[in-house]
Amino acid sequence: MAIHPTAIIAEGAQIAPDVEIGAYSIIGANVSIDSGTWVGPHVVIEGHTSIGKNNRIFQFSSLGAVPQDKKYAGEPTRLEIGDGNTIREFCTFNIGTAQDVGVTRMGNNNWIMAYVHLGHDCQVGNNTIFANNATLGGHVYIGDWVILGGFTSVHQFCHIGDHAMTAFSSAVAQDVPPYVMAHGNRAVPSGINAEGLKRRGFTAEQIRNIRNAYKSLYRKGLSFDEARAEIVAAAAANPELDLFVRFFETANRGIIR
Repeated sequence: MAIHPTAIIAEGAQIAPDVEIGAYSIIGANVSIDSGTWVGPHVVIEGHTSIGKNNRIFQFSSLGAVPQDKKYAGEPTRLEIGDGNTIREFCTFNIGTAQDVGVTRMGNNNWIMAYVHLGHDCQVGNNTIFANNATLGGHVYIGDWVILGGFTSVHQFCHIGDHAMTAFSSAVAQDVPPYVMAHGNRAVPSGINAEGLKRRGFTAEQIRNIRNAYKSLYRKGLSFDEARAEIVAAAAANPELDLFVRFFETANRGIIR
């Protein structure tokens, strides 16, 4: 364990033997950090926070502070961070609340740039990229492989589906379906993330099927229920469309239009 002599580690913290902790960082009593993780200088990790393996947490980040929610009354809610994440400077991740699942959660292999905020009870998947100053209100769900452009803001309770992407300064006030690109204030759809899908190994046929589903949602003049029925029917023979089907079952703010 390489802990700088100026770091403050509270009694009770569970730190794996090979974790590195930089100068002037503060680690609370209810924090656990697994092997291979590097914590830079001037980082504060508090609350009931668990951090997995091989993460890199840069200076001036604050992880595990109480929610920015007036209803919070000191409940022992949690922050859980998986493996292989990069968390850059000045990020703020809050613990959950008793009004939701009680856990703010981030999965594995996420690339989180400077000044990103995760509000209470957010659920972030795997392999995402959040550019500088992306901000999530409370109770936001982010799927796998999502890319949020710089200064994207996501309203509380919104869902963003797998492989979706937002442009710089997008203001997301409704749910963004999987595969869809969004831009603007308020955010509106602007095609599918075809280039990202190619890079992840989707075939030309799969991308064509996804584009057809996008047309059902946005280009044919169908009602949402009509478009949903078309996509559900197409998904029976095209498994890549199952992400749409599952998304429709959980999205609750209405999709961007």
